[in-house]
Amino acid sequence: MKPITRRLGLAALALLSTLPVLAQDYPNRSIRIIAPFPVGTGPDTNAREIAQELSKVLGQPVVVENRPGASSMIGMEAGAKATPDGYTLVMGSTTSLSVVPHIMPSKVPYKADRDFVPISVVGLLNTALTAHPSLPEKNAKELIERLKAQPGSVVAATSGVGSYSHLAGEWFASNAGVKINFVPYNTSSPYGDLVAGQVNVIFDALPAAIGNVRAGKLKILALTGKSRHPNFPDVPTFAEAGLPDYSPTAWIGLFAPAKTPAPIIAKLGEAMQKAAAQNPELIAKWRTTAGELRAQTPAEFAAFLKQDDALWGAAIRKAGVKLD
Repeated sequence: MKPITRRLGLAALALLSTLPVLAQDYPNRSIRIIAPFPVGTGPDTNAREIAQELSKVLGQPVVVENRPGASSMIGMEAGAKATPDGYTLVMGSTTSLSVVPHIMPSKVPYKADRDFVPISVVGLLNTALTAHPSLPEKNAKELIERLKAQPGSVVAATSGVGSYSHLAGEWFASNAGVKINFVPYNTSSPYGDLVAGQVNVIFDALPAAIGNVRAGKLKILALTGKSRHPNFPDVPTFAEAGLPDYSPTAWIGLFAPAKTPAPIIAKLGEAMQKAAAQNPELIAKWRTTAGELRAQTPAEFAAFLKQDDALWGAAIRKAGVKLD
């Protein structure tokens, strides 16, 4: 073996030998999860829940840092550029990884398969059409009838142009053949204005609205799903409104920057199993808001991401949404 080749080989072996030690020692200080969502939104709440559970499992503080804006791209880019040592993670979502790359491909400053290592999905959330109580329509079918008679007469809040709530609304409008006026809230939660009646509806994962729904400040017109959700038997499905192919499902999932050592990814994956899939109390809590808490192996999560990307890509092309 030539001297240079030998030195390189020894260096590689030395690096590999340190990886198990890194995993054994990890974590020895606090972990930061970048959340590309405004404070107070559903994904922010879910990120904080799982951070608290991961802290219990890992024995170190797990803190959430909100970095909203630009349809999640600001936070995701920060996560992609973070040091790959397992101490900075990022909470990806349907918006950041399945939606935005299709509507503004030239502007997205990251690529899922190049810049991130999937750790685990955190959970899946049914999409709700939530409205202010002053809206006279009682369900999505009645809303469609109104919009066909009065195009653009309903104002829908979104978390930003190209966000999940925006594209879920566009998908609905495309399938129903109606026009809706969308108002983006790029760095703040839209729910304050929805509760105040400044906007009429929002298409979003249910957890963000559930507290106000139970308080009578908001109402649900429809939920995704093949059948009515057992916790919401009085809420019709979108299929009942004549939209059997309307099936957006919100998800959030944990990622690490590319090149994070595999033993650390494995340890985080095991922690997610305990924090989510083996957490009966939190599983039951998610079910009350039409959510499904779960965990996957990194390989399972990677396969899930490919399927979800294909689903949203088809829906976005049908809706004709392009922001480049």
